[in-house]
Amino acid sequence: MKNSKTQIVPVLGMGCAGCASNVERALQKLPGIESASVNFASNNLTVTYHPTKINLPEMQSAVQAAGYDLIVEEENPLKAKEEAERKRYARIKRDTIGTWMLAIPLVLLAMVFMHLPYANWMEMVLALAIMIFFGRTFYINGFCHALRGNPNMDTLVALSTSIAFLFSLFNTVYPEFWTSKGLEAHVYYEAAGVIIAFVLAGKLLEEKAKHSTSSAIQSLMGLQPKTARKVTDGVENEVEISTLITGDILNIRPGEKIPVDGIILSGSSSVDESLLSGEAFPVLKLPGNKAMAGTINQKGSFTMEATGVGQATVLGQIVRMVQEAQGSKAPVQRLVDKISRVFVPVVVGLAALTFILWLVIGGTSYFSYALLSAVSVLVIACPCALGLATPTALMVGMGKAAEQHILIKDAYALENMCKVDTVVLDKTGTLTQGKPQVVDSYWMSEANVAYLDYLYTAESMSEHPMAAAILEWMEDSGASIIKPESFESITGYGVRLEMGGLNYWVGNQGLLERFEATIQEEVKRRLERWKKNGYSVTYYGVESVLLAVMAVADRIKPTSLQAVDSLKNVNLDIHLLSGDSEESAQSVATALGINHCKGGVLPQDKENYIKALQPMGKVVAMVGDGINDSQALARANVSIAMGKGTDIAMDVAQITLITSDLSLLTKAIYISKRTVRLIWENLFWAFIFNLIGIPLAAGILYPVNGLLLNPMMASAAMAFSSVAVVANSLRLKLIR
Repeated sequence: MKNSKTQIVPVLGMGCAGCASNVERALQKLPGIESASVNFASNNLTVTYHPTKINLPEMQSAVQAAGYDLIVEEENPLKAKEEAERKRYARIKRDTIGTWMLAIPLVLLAMVFMHLPYANWMEMVLALAIMIFFGRTFYINGFCHALRGNPNMDTLVALSTSIAFLFSLFNTVYPEFWTSKGLEAHVYYEAAGVIIAFVLAGKLLEEKAKHSTSSAIQSLMGLQPKTARKVTDGVENEVEISTLITGDILNIRPGEKIPVDGIILSGSSSVDESLLSGEAFPVLKLPGNKAMAGTINQKGSFTMEATGVGQATVLGQIVRMVQEAQGSKAPVQRLVDKISRVFVPVVVGLAALTFILWLVIGGTSYFSYALLSAVSVLVIACPCALGLATPTALMVGMGKAAEQHILIKDAYALENMCKVDTVVLDKTGTLTQGKPQVVDSYWMSEANVAYLDYLYTAESMSEHPMAAAILEWMEDSGASIIKPESFESITGYGVRLEMGGLNYWVGNQGLLERFEATIQEEVKRRLERWKKNGYSVTYYGVESVLLAVMAVADRIKPTSLQAVDSLKNVNLDIHLLSGDSEESAQSVATALGINHCKGGVLPQDKENYIKALQPMGKVVAMVGDGINDSQALARANVSIAMGKGTDIAMDVAQITLITSDLSLLTKAIYISKRTVRLIWENLFWAFIFNLIGIPLAAGILYPVNGLLLNPMMASAAMAFSSVAVVANSLRLKLIR
């Protein structure tokens, strides 16, 4: 629709995927809302609305009425959300530790020292302390959501532990009610305490796994300097970057970050654009060339005219794209939270039905059986096994991955990695080493090697990025620096020094032509081969005589070929993207046997490439190491960063290969498959346990053989199911 506005708003207070659905439903009922999508992983709401019909404070009121909150008035909402989530994690961690400190002695009292004097009263105090001090959020949230008609896992935890506690409290205060009927007055305080302890541990694991990625956005924004040197009527003043407008004239000094997008007016310098373009070499900037915000000026200085400020810069667009991609719907929602929306009311209904059926069948004389069976149903159907099924498998899987130098940030990546059928690889720093090196050279004559000192001197005085590669190459040559009679840096061409009345020069083909040096046919054939391989060529000569040529390139990592072959062996379709030239990208693709290749792509192009693959049914994993990859990483189904890449790439990515060895990617896929299989096994046994346990707890076998599963046995069975799930998950540690 026309005149609509799309905005990303942080959401607070969500505890499960069902909560995300509740927020969506609360907003979709409002007039003026075109669409509302909540991402539980990033805790972000992406809402499209009509500002003339509704505003953000009105949306916030509706969300607050549903039991959650939006951050709409903060100056920096991302930072506010990050702080709120940090406090939430700290609270859950504190509650988990506190609960287990009380739950362990509670279990010992219930299972080992139950005959101690006043044991029941001591258990009651411990259980009550757990419920009040560490588990109160379950009761507040669980019952509030139940009253709103949206019961969740908190509701079942609150209900089962409350009934177990109240039933135990009744038996502690008035045990004669049961003993007078010839029954023992059992208490189940440990069930209430341990349920809370297990569920809190699961929540802690979940919060740790889905730690906020908003720091990546903050880091991206941090690439842009806070101030700029604005030139007005020849006078330079330092001003806040937020005050700049299109057309302002700025002065950029050596070593500074460029604050906005613009056009070079005067001066020249090499600019490191690798963070945005992925190009390994700094780019020479002359008057009339474009400069981009966030890139780093080298040793020169220049003035520029601002053409794009704020969100209109290339960097600003990357920030916005990453925000939108991270705020989009996750491909897989947590299965347990989906099932809980049906599981909770069904279990409560079964417990109530059990109680009623016993009374209908046996009358008031069966009241004790009815109550015991109903409580047993609630206790045995506790979501411990169901809640532990996924986090324990994920915890072991992530630990196993860490042992293999694979850092997995969240469960979504682990769940989706096994579904990947297409891998998109960045070239620089991913397949190659990301550092220019001299890969070949040719001297016209062995006698020319005597001129090494002049070459070494010229390159040591040069500011060009190629010079560092040549100096490193000459490190063990024995060459030394001499004092030239004169030295000149020729902008856009290279350098020249004079010794003994002769001009020694090092630079590009333009400098070669300026000195009118000739190239032998054999050298031409070699140069043609180098250029086909995507190598950059440096020429070295004296006057009109060419002495040597050197090829500079970014070498392929030794592990890249084996890594690509291993990915092919698991039937993955491999694509290569690079900001470098088409020739350079194609040469790497050919060397590694990659059929799909595209060079000269910008950050937006990389994201569009992935967006084009996804509608074809492809599940895409993107592997990169630079800021220029961040948009594509955020857009991919699974994002993977190289450990030696930029902090931004690693923040945005869901998986980091710590050693930057691409062969780890195959291991990550294998671990993902085994972990997901464990999750399904755990869920299967958790459901089988409930399918068998609930009817037994309800007393289905009582008419046949007199078997009645009391709450104590139900509690033990519940504990066994949790132990079984954890033990099954731990099997992954034994797999090589």
